[in-house]
Amino acid sequence: MAADAGAWDRVGPPPGDGLEGKVAIVTGGGALGDGIGNGRAAALLLARAGVNVAVVDRQEALAARTVEMIEAEGGTALALAGDVTVERDCASIVAAVMTAFGRIDVLDNNVGIGSRGSVVDLDPERWDLVMKVNVASMATMSRHVVPVMAAAGGGAIVNISSISALRPRGLTAYSTSKGAVIALTRAMAVDHGPDGIRVNCVAPGPVYTPMVAGSGMSEELRARRRDASVLAIEGTGWDIGNAVVFLSSARARYITGQTLVVDGGVTLGAPQR
Repeated sequence: MAADAGAWDRVGPPPGDGLEGKVAIVTGGGALGDGIGNGRAAALLLARAGVNVAVVDRQEALAARTVEMIEAEGGTALALAGDVTVERDCASIVAAVMTAFGRIDVLDNNVGIGSRGSVVDLDPERWDLVMKVNVASMATMSRHVVPVMAAAGGGAIVNISSISALRPRGLTAYSTSKGAVIALTRAMAVDHGPDGIRVNCVAPGPVYTPMVAGSGMSEELRARRRDASVLAIEGTGWDIGNAVVFLSSARARYITGQTLVVDGGVTLGAPQR
């Protein structure tokens, strides 16, 4: 994804965002029904930018629905079933994408699970699972993608963290895992920058997604979450997807190792109890 620095200096950025014809993997790219989660939004928006998208989900039917939505808009996509906490599955995903498209330019590490409670409250097995899903999966997928990107001259990786890493509030394992995602992002940016690979992070605020809706959230709590934003608006998966597209694009060519907070200003205010 690297551009000739001299040409850039002379004429500035080219029209568009440099994503046309690229290939992306979006993990956790499914969602229930026609709902728009962070991964599905990123997949749809990348496809609208001209990217060929491999949509990965543990449930192939959910990934397939995202692909149907992309294809209905004239885009190109591939549905893949896989558990990104499993080394073998990650290797198979990368192999399938290379067979289908011959390259990988973007990786959106979007898989994650939640958890509540302090270190005293939380079962050790649950702690280990949160770390495995939220952190180790990103390292595992990246381990298989980075050599492919490096061989082609570069690419962009976007890891999904959370504002819980920046403002912990009773979600200790989750906050710890998402803080580790930020540290992983910075370390990978240093490790793989010489290969032309940019690695950045998105920290979503309390966006409303199918996963949140399925948790049984009351309308009262939903309104409180909205009002916690200094903009007094509700974030959605589209907001996170737009951030992923930007960080994946040539417009972000000089940005690496950074965490882009997408929260409507929630972290600017004092915690509400």
